[in-house]
Amino acid sequence: MNRRKPDWTPEGAGAEFASSVVSPQESQSSPYQRKKGRVWDLDTLEEGIKAGTLTHISKAITLVESNSEKHFAAAQELLTRLLPAAGKSIRIGITGVPGVGKSSFIELFGMHLIEQGKKVAVLAIDPSSTLSRGSILGDKTRMEKLSTHEMSFIRPSPSSGVLGGVARKTRESIVICEAAGFDVILIETVGVGQSETTVRSMVDFFLLMQITGAGDELQGIKKGIMELADLIVVNKADGDNIQPAQAAAREYNNALHYIRHATQNWDTKAITCSSRTGDGIPQIWEIISEFTQQTTANGIFKQRRLAQTAQWFEELLSEAVLSSFYRSSKVIDRLPELKQRVKEGKIPVAYAVSILLEDLAL
Repeated sequence: MNRRKPDWTPEGAGAEFASSVVSPQESQSSPYQRKKGRVWDLDTLEEGIKAGTLTHISKAITLVESNSEKHFAAAQELLTRLLPAAGKSIRIGITGVPGVGKSSFIELFGMHLIEQGKKVAVLAIDPSSTLSRGSILGDKTRMEKLSTHEMSFIRPSPSSGVLGGVARKTRESIVICEAAGFDVILIETVGVGQSETTVRSMVDFFLLMQITGAGDELQGIKKGIMELADLIVVNKADGDNIQPAQAAAREYNNALHYIRHATQNWDTKAITCSSRTGDGIPQIWEIISEFTQQTTANGIFKQRRLAQTAQWFEELLSEAVLSSFYRSSKVIDRLPELKQRVKEGKIPVAYAVSILLEDLAL
C-alpha cells in the first residue's frame, strides 16, 4: 500500500526513522529541503519552535527522526540550540495493555490539564506494521477534542519494531516540545514487552493503567512492571464495574506493600478512575503534583533527570560503537566466514569473537 508523505518530509527521508545511531558528519550550513523545493533553515525552525508554532515543531521532529546521515548534523545542531530552553516540563509515561483505555484516558486527562492552564504534548508510540514499517497512527482520531485544541500537540510516532529507535527519537522529541513551552509531556507506550522499561528511563513519573475482568487481578500484571510504576490506575470504574474496580485497586495496594517502589521515598499506590465519566481524573493530577513537589524538594527529581541523561549517553555510545563495528570493512569481510566456521563447530564461539576484535585492534 502506497502512503503519501507530507510535503514537509525531509528530502530523501523515505522510511528512515531513527533505529540506530549514525556517525555525525561535519556540520554543513543546516538547512533541510522540502520536497517541493522550499528550504527551511535552522534559524526559522528554532524561532518557530520557541514561539510554539505547531507546524515548526512537527517539522523539527521529522528532522530528528530521520536516520539519514545528511540530516543528522542539522538535527543535532538544532537540538543543541534548543537544550537551554528545555527541561522545564513534567514528563509522564503512561502504559497498559491494549484495550485498557490509554487513549481515552489521555484525551480526558489532557483536557483537564488544559483547564488548569497547562500546555500538553502527547508523544504516542504506535505499534508498526512488521511488513510495511508503517504506523497505525490512530491516536489522533481517538483524541478528537485534545488533538484540535490550541494548547495541545499530539505526535504519533511509529515504533518500527525497534526499541532503540523509540528511545532516541522520543527523547529528542521531548527536548523540542519542552523548548516550545509545553508544561506536561505525556508519553504513551505500545503497552507490550520491553517498551515500558524504555519509557521509564525517560520520564519523571510513570503511570500504569489496569482494568478488571481478567480473572485473578494480580495475574494481569507482572511484578517487574509494578516496580516501575509511581501510580497504578484501575480504569473503567463506572456503571456495574465500580465495585470490581475498587476491589482490584485494593488487591494492588496490598501487593504493593511487598515490592520495591519505583521512586525513593515515594509510596506507589493504586486508585480507580473512569475515562468515560471523568471520576478520578483530578485526583491523578493532584497525586502527580504532590510527587513533583516532594521529589523536587528532596532532590530526587533532579537526580533522576541527571541519571537518565547519563544513561542515554551510554546507550547511544554503545549503539554507535556497535554500528561502527558492523560497518568496518574488515568485519564485513571476515564475519561470514567466521560465522560459518562457528556453525560447523570448527572454531569456538569466543575465539571467533576474539579474532574479529583483534582484526580491529579493539
